[in-house]
Amino acid sequence: MATFSPLNTIRPQNTSSAIPKTNGTLGRFELKQQIGQGGQATVWLAFDPRLEREVAVKLMRVDKGADAAVVAQFLQEARSVSRLTHPNIIPVFEADVQDDQPYLVFEYVRGKTLSDLLKQRGALPPREAVALMVNVLEALVAAHAAGVVHRDLKPSNVLVDTAGRARVMDFGIAARMQEAGAKGQDEPSGGTPGYMSPEAATGGAPSPAMDIFSAAIVLAELLSGKRLISERDPYRAIHRVVHEQLELPPDLGADVDDALRAIVSRGLVRDRLQRHPSAQVFLDELRKWMKPVEATVASPGEGSAGTLEFLLRRMRHKSDFPALSGSIVRIQSISSSDKESVASLTNEILKDVALTNKLLRLVNTAHYSRGSSISTVSRAVTLVGFNGIRNMALSLVLLEHMQDKAHANLLKDEFLRSLLAGSIASELCLASNEGEEAFIGSMFQNLGRLLTEYYFPEEARAVRALTGAKEPISETAASATVLGMSFEELGIGISRAWNLPDAIQRCMRKPIGNPPSGALVNAADRIKWVALASNEIADVLLRSDPKDTPAKLTLIGQRYARTMGVSAKELDTATLKAREKLVELARAMEIKVVPGSAAAKLLQLPPAKADTPKSLPMSAQAETDDTVSSHELHATVPAPVDFGKMPGPDPQRVAEMLAAGIQDITNAMVEDFKLSDVLRMILETMFRAMEFQHIVFCMRDAKTDTLTGRFGLGTGVERIVKTFQIAPKSPTPDLFSAVCSKGADTMISDSTDPRIAGRLPPWYSQSVHAPTFLLLPLLLKGAPFGLIYADKGEPGGLQLGEKELALLRTLRNQAVMAFRQSN
Repeated sequence: MATFSPLNTIRPQNTSSAIPKTNGTLGRFELKQQIGQGGQATVWLAFDPRLEREVAVKLMRVDKGADAAVVAQFLQEARSVSRLTHPNIIPVFEADVQDDQPYLVFEYVRGKTLSDLLKQRGALPPREAVALMVNVLEALVAAHAAGVVHRDLKPSNVLVDTAGRARVMDFGIAARMQEAGAKGQDEPSGGTPGYMSPEAATGGAPSPAMDIFSAAIVLAELLSGKRLISERDPYRAIHRVVHEQLELPPDLGADVDDALRAIVSRGLVRDRLQRHPSAQVFLDELRKWMKPVEATVASPGEGSAGTLEFLLRRMRHKSDFPALSGSIVRIQSISSSDKESVASLTNEILKDVALTNKLLRLVNTAHYSRGSSISTVSRAVTLVGFNGIRNMALSLVLLEHMQDKAHANLLKDEFLRSLLAGSIASELCLASNEGEEAFIGSMFQNLGRLLTEYYFPEEARAVRALTGAKEPISETAASATVLGMSFEELGIGISRAWNLPDAIQRCMRKPIGNPPSGALVNAADRIKWVALASNEIADVLLRSDPKDTPAKLTLIGQRYARTMGVSAKELDTATLKAREKLVELARAMEIKVVPGSAAAKLLQLPPAKADTPKSLPMSAQAETDDTVSSHELHATVPAPVDFGKMPGPDPQRVAEMLAAGIQDITNAMVEDFKLSDVLRMILETMFRAMEFQHIVFCMRDAKTDTLTGRFGLGTGVERIVKTFQIAPKSPTPDLFSAVCSKGADTMISDSTDPRIAGRLPPWYSQSVHAPTFLLLPLLLKGAPFGLIYADKGEPGGLQLGEKELALLRTLRNQAVMAFRQSN
């Protein structure tokens, strides 16, 4: 069988003496001027005397003595393309061969190619770029419907005519999809390095997904003004597209919002099954993005649903709302009842380095600390609980989107008020499951107000003006007047869009009427009143004059204490504990507040409690400057890792993080631990410290006597885990089986080296194929029972000193020890 390498797709430029060097004739066509030249052809402006019109003639480069079958295939493909009729496709008029010279005759269109346009103007405005790509996709939809795949879509093959319409040309290497099965899988599918899809680069059968990938690359280039794959070396360009997930540049500008980013990014996914399922779907998504946001709210007959959809559309057009929504939906959708959910939540948090670092600072505050430093999210989940970590993550995600607006101080006021309300509610609920539900429900009870302050600051000011007028109206009435719906309705509508549980949504709806005179037995009803009371307390602490605060808090206690089943003293105690907790949370989150602001009041404890360092180690400083920005995390153990300082990889930081993880795991193994928890902690420590792309844990399957993937960390790792199938006793051992059978720790710096590539198992070459990877086998009684695999995305990306290697081996040995103890 013929062997195949992605590099075979790079064909040497052919030279043919049949190509004219000067003006002349070809058949009946008079060649007037060369207007284009590429590796496979030259293009001439020509005149057709029979029809008296200008045409473009493309002369294909063919080696002397080329097989007649090649020319026949060229003509067959040309006939396929000539059947395509669409305004955005430059039609093929004729295809013929003269003196062994095959040529195509196209309509001549005056204009510039996208390649020329990019050279002249650089990045195009997003709407212009998308409009051009809409034209391109319309052409592809028509071609795919006719069973034709372009396979060489790139800026130089798209011409923008004098009317500004993009027209696709050069379907010269197009192939019918129904004829694709006749091609061997090892035969390259053609295309241009830098624009071809991963499956085209590896000889896959022609499919519409190839064109979708190329179209996404072209659109990314129009938006950024530069090539997404900039390597001049075609071999490196092909290696990148086969082995790396392409990402959009981060500096595309504010007009390229998250919605557009998401559309383009989906087209760039390496796995063709995860891209837009068709060019039509890609086209529809871009058209939807292009629609102007309607500047009307619901008519009176439409009710609040129309208003909510209007507000949601406005939010979606803000650059960060899709990212905010996506993060919250992913975190919230992970169920706490499923064991796998712990790994899923950990992996979701680890995708965001900033979120990981801040969350670890939070769990190392005095409120959560168990007497030793916590250096892994996995350990934090074990100690604090799944729901507790989920709540922290949701809080941090909200905060990340609140910090940097021009009206940031008002946002911090509202965010800290919400966080305090959640903390008070959590303290008032003795049952842990009630406390977690009350925390989120109370924190989100004023979600509509918080999001309005963030996304619609002018409307938020209008609401405040109505509530603060000489004849004020309620906030509910004011928000309904300004927005067309109340803050509460907006918040609950958003919570539905985020798929928050029904219990949380019920908690967000404030109960109406006077509170019941006795303690409530029904937990759901009780939590609703707890959330309401907690928010009223937080409002008083944020907005009232300090001299009036005690009296107002007393009234709230008298109003709600019996309903919640607590005494007035217990309510005071819960409020104080929540305020202490808020100060620590604010310090760990690095929230900077303006001295004398409303937020600063929340972070300043009552004077009688201010000199109790045991309860609040930072209170004295908070009283003097009303900020928490200058405080560093106080160590609970000697020489802790500072999770806030995360520079690029340097040996000292790596060693510190590995050592901290080893200590964390040791502490866990002293207790009554779960094996899965310890293994996750080991993988997470390696993953974060070494900044791996993926890390996978494999374990022996007794039925098949193979090491199979069980779980891992990193983007897309769920798919990768399933591919691991290592047979240590294979009669024809590959690299992985040899490493496991010998128990040899192994690092591969460049897997493209022929000596290495030839020994990689097929499942690895096809599904993972990282350029650099590490293998740490786990042995019991001399026999392999597990393997830790970790990789990086660039050749030579892993540098290990003796200290780092020793620490990695210690972590591997901890995994072996954990297995021994668990058995």
